[in-house]
Amino acid sequence: MYMHTHKVQYYETDKMQITHHSNYIRFMEEARIGFLAACGYKYEDFEKDGVVSPVVSVSCNFKKSTTFPDIINIKVYVKSVTPVRFVLGYIMYVNDNIVCTASSGHCFMKKEGHIISIKKEYPEFFEVLTGEIEE
Repeated sequence: MYMHTHKVQYYETDKMQITHHSNYIRFMEEARIGFLAACGYKYEDFEKDGVVSPVVSVSCNFKKSTTFPDIINIKVYVKSVTPVRFVLGYIMYVNDNIVCTASSGHCFMKKEGHIISIKKEYPEFFEVLTGEIEE
């Protein structure tokens, strides 16, 4: 489990002064990059190896609106892992109120476009992810 903090910026709000829903995907990416680094695997190091991790699925359930300048605390956790795919879960809070629950699915692939096995190519990382699985 990893906690990330994001302060809602004015430009992230819409005409109603509510955080635009598309920004939550960005918040998830910020939190995901922080989670990987906290696990000891910086995303930029994967890229140096010629490996990328595209989003293959995403889901958001909005519970309450957020506005500028709310502080959103994002809990990131591993929902599932296979040799070629992992799913992260996100719970976003403002104070003690859940504002969004979400998930994102990812694979790892060489920049040329073929999916790789993280279990085979990065066994230590695979073990870290497996050890972080939460229900």
